[in-house]
Amino acid sequence: MTEHEGGEATSPHAPAPATPRHVPVMLDEVLALLVPALQPTPEHPAPVVVDGTLGLGGHSAALLEACPQARLVGLDRDPQALALAGERLAPYGDRVTLVEAVYDELPEVLERVGHPRVQAVLLDLGLSSLQIDSAERGFAYAADAPLDMRMGRTGPTAAEVLNTYGARELARVLRRYGEERFADRIARRVVEAREVEPFERSGRLVELLRAAVPMASQKSGGHPAKRTFQALRIEVNGELAALESVLPSAVSALALDGRIAVLAYHSLEDRLVKQVLAAGAADRAPRGLPVVPDELKPELRLLTRGADRPGEAEVAANPRAASARLRGAVRVFDPRARPSGGRPPAPPAAVPLAGAPETDPSGGRPPAPPAAVPLAGAPETDPRPPETRR
Repeated sequence: MTEHEGGEATSPHAPAPATPRHVPVMLDEVLALLVPALQPTPEHPAPVVVDGTLGLGGHSAALLEACPQARLVGLDRDPQALALAGERLAPYGDRVTLVEAVYDELPEVLERVGHPRVQAVLLDLGLSSLQIDSAERGFAYAADAPLDMRMGRTGPTAAEVLNTYGARELARVLRRYGEERFADRIARRVVEAREVEPFERSGRLVELLRAAVPMASQKSGGHPAKRTFQALRIEVNGELAALESVLPSAVSALALDGRIAVLAYHSLEDRLVKQVLAAGAADRAPRGLPVVPDELKPELRLLTRGADRPGEAEVAANPRAASARLRGAVRVFDPRARPSGGRPPAPPAAVPLAGAPETDPSGGRPPAPPAAVPLAGAPETDPRPPETRR
């Protein structure tokens, strides 16, 4: 999946390509993070990787190819993407399980497919190439299209948001999810314009935004529709709420030594990812504590120093990767894991009941009574028989 800031790839008059262009973002870096966790072990001969944002399956196909014993659970809310990914991943047969679901349904999906613990999780946030290149979905502002913006088949459309939200609520959405400086001005103009005619297509909204955003800001801040389209898409699909929900669930689903990799494409997503992974890696034990209780031990170790970014060569070949930020972590402590390589711990030594005779572990005979210890100040006794004493 990729976050496509400008929608430039689709001409206003060109039909969507029959086969969407799909180049997995930061593929080598993702493989470097996740492949070590997907090697078979006696305990996990068929390691499981979850792709929570399957899209067209580019990352998943590469992981399955690099790890011949691995199995995939792929989630996507977009049935069209699932169908195309299913065709791409068909050569891997029963190693692949695909589920139509939003990624915040991850715990329920894993229980349903019988993999409550997994070895790797990948989340590639933002839009898929399929959604970007399908003009009729309304995601790209370079093409005049119905204002839909839904990643799945349910929920309100972008047109419904524009036509029903009050000015204050609409401004909140634009400010929070688009970080739009001119949110209040845009919201007022939308409310005024819809009184004349409801919004149905993206072209009319783009023209309103061109007029509402000052020219100086357009020159320095990019296309005037960029932030508003991002905000509407996030609101329509509940993206940040779903991300807030899935990140702790994904970490919890990792087995010991399991790894997570997350690709984010704007600061709102990346901030959430950074906070959750950093919290999992935090050492909360007071300094000098002789024994650290489980609840204070860090569960994660960060695998990336800050966020990794794509190289210049990748951005030149695939401009959609330009805003990508990759973060990863490995699970280093799991309070649910058994010690000693998975074997249950030895039972504690039996404690005899008060008054019960002790047993000798070497043969079951009662041990010899301990030698008497004289009280302080008592006269010493002679251990010889009376007849030998002098």
